[in-house]
Amino acid sequence: MRLDVFGATMRVNKTETCRGVVAVSRGVQVMTCTRCIYDEKVSEISFDNEGVCNYCRQVDSLVSSYGTGTARGELKFRKLVEKIKLVQQNADYDCIVGVSGGTDSSFLLLLAKEVGLRPLAVHYDNTWNSAVATQNIAIVTKKLGIDLVTYVIDNKEQDQTKLAILKAGVPEFDADTDIAFISVLRKVAAYHRVKYILEGHSFVTEGISPIGGNYFDNAYVMDICRRFGDFKPKSFPSLGFWTFLKWSVIYRQQIIRPLWYLEYDKTSARKRLQEELGWRYYGGHHLENRASAFAHTVWLPQRFGVDLRNLSLAADVRSGKRTREEAIREYGTPVHVEKNLVRYVKKRLDLTDDEYLLLMNGPRRTWRQFKTYKRRFELLRPLFYVLARFGMVPMSFYLKYCFPLRKHS
Repeated sequence: MRLDVFGATMRVNKTETCRGVVAVSRGVQVMTCTRCIYDEKVSEISFDNEGVCNYCRQVDSLVSSYGTGTARGELKFRKLVEKIKLVQQNADYDCIVGVSGGTDSSFLLLLAKEVGLRPLAVHYDNTWNSAVATQNIAIVTKKLGIDLVTYVIDNKEQDQTKLAILKAGVPEFDADTDIAFISVLRKVAAYHRVKYILEGHSFVTEGISPIGGNYFDNAYVMDICRRFGDFKPKSFPSLGFWTFLKWSVIYRQQIIRPLWYLEYDKTSARKRLQEELGWRYYGGHHLENRASAFAHTVWLPQRFGVDLRNLSLAADVRSGKRTREEAIREYGTPVHVEKNLVRYVKKRLDLTDDEYLLLMNGPRRTWRQFKTYKRRFELLRPLFYVLARFGMVPMSFYLKYCFPLRKHS
């Protein structure tokens, strides 16, 4: 697996070719997509005869399928809303909305209320929340009159898990949180007999995550805890393979991403949230949670040379919000690290300066060296295709997890 897939600072010397734009990165020529800023170092990338990468074409396919940002997309979403209201008319709630205190999930609560849904907000608290995120969740749910369920993991166990991931030397520092969040959403949905789970994800603004560059599942996290933490999590809301299938196939829970259908702009969304609800901005994508902030601004860039700003910057180029030159220039600037963030992580995980340096400079490992469900997902790809078509698993899950990867990814 090439762990430096996003790390290179590019100084572009454009040379148009039939396959793409050749860029000079640290003295080495690399091919760059003619449409976004992904280059040939991105995992599982390929270019067509026009020099456009497969990830841009994937965005085109999603836009075509969902009608993103068009009247057709609006109509498809409205029909989904009416279906949800009809199916869940006798339930206390008609949908579950996962909330983090961030822009997308907060806006999704506002949107759900505007279209007449009766959402139940659900938050997974990994005990690393920023104060702003916690306040945002409380303010938004209160002002919108939305009930809130919060699952709080044992903080000592959470820190054991985070420390085990650091010792394992793998990129996916926030994998446990992502798994736990969807597990809690599905558990709460099952308890309240709600079939519809709304997620605040937008591929238009957040971009397309390269295949193979960031893999995780429940078995992966459990194996890391066993091998590098010598413990089995007890309060962690696991998402085992068969439980995952039970909720998808038997309970027929559907994952709906409204922002895949609608025109959406983060800046406008933040403005509405601030003006109408008193919501506060926390400084950047994923920075509402300190574990996520550490993963994106310290662990990935400094430990693995992975700069995930590439995703949103490439998305901005695709949507015309920035030129390629502007995006590359910003991508070439140092990643901003919140003041005292590293000190907070050291203190929280009880690490000395020397111990922290050892973890930052230890052996690098990948998900391929641990137990995972990856082979099962590949073998059951036809099933997951059907589930994705009917919304019972996200389409992004099918595209990222159910296909074999090249050995170097």
